[in-house]
Amino acid sequence: MRKTTYLLPIVVIAIAGLLSSVFIVDEREKALVLQFGRVIDVKEEPGLAFKIPLIQEVVRYDDRILSRDIDPLEVTPLDDRRLVVDAFARYRISDINQFRQAVGVGGIPVAENRLDSILRSETREILGSVSSNDILSTDRAALMLRIRNGAISEARNLGIEVIDVRLKRTDLPTANLESTFARMRAEREREAADEIARGNEAAQRVRALADRTQVEIVSDARRDSEITRGEADAERNAIFAKAYGADQEFFEFYRSLEAYRGALQGNNSTMVLSPDSDFFNYLKSDTKSE
Repeated sequence: MRKTTYLLPIVVIAIAGLLSSVFIVDEREKALVLQFGRVIDVKEEPGLAFKIPLIQEVVRYDDRILSRDIDPLEVTPLDDRRLVVDAFARYRISDINQFRQAVGVGGIPVAENRLDSILRSETREILGSVSSNDILSTDRAALMLRIRNGAISEARNLGIEVIDVRLKRTDLPTANLESTFARMRAEREREAADEIARGNEAAQRVRALADRTQVEIVSDARRDSEITRGEADAERNAIFAKAYGADQEFFEFYRSLEAYRGALQGNNSTMVLSPDSDFFNYLKSDTKSE
């Protein structure tokens, strides 16, 4: 009985010591074995592991990809249009030994605060080197890549690998919205006025060209008509001259008839002329023939 009394506590202590010396590393984490605050071993593979009870301790760190939202910050691009940028980053602990040395017992909260400082600094530097139009356009993908690449080298000193950086939202500060909208309206109105002025100038050029073309066409038509009329008059005169030369008496008779038709028009057939006038040569009766 007395022997059992002594053995039972020893067995309990042994079992407790054995259990406290065994720990399990999950596939989602990595672990450090510390002895008096100094790193003794690094456990990166999942499974069972051992440590010395009471003397050594195990510190676990998440091995998954973590996400970190950055507090909105104001940046000033090259065109001095301040923007409020809301971003986030994804990262993972790549070297837990260096991570432990860099952040100490503070762990992930301390690391994330330092990561925030790095990302805010890189964001201000990169976005401050371009215009606001570049930030708001499709070029922002290249800007995010530049921010990530800049943060990678600095975060490596913390044992952290920055995987991605994204700009979730890019807005104007509330105090600047109205003035910015007014400036944008003024710029659009100026552009519209320039377009209208250029349109009026182009219309004036087209109108002047059309007027000049009209004058040229009318002038050419009148010239051609005068030439045609002159040629027709010449041909008519030639015909008359030929006819006059062929039969002078018939020609005089024809011209007299034309004169009668022009003089005796309408209901007015009264003319005051001397009876001996040559105008009535072809209207006189030949009394001798009767």
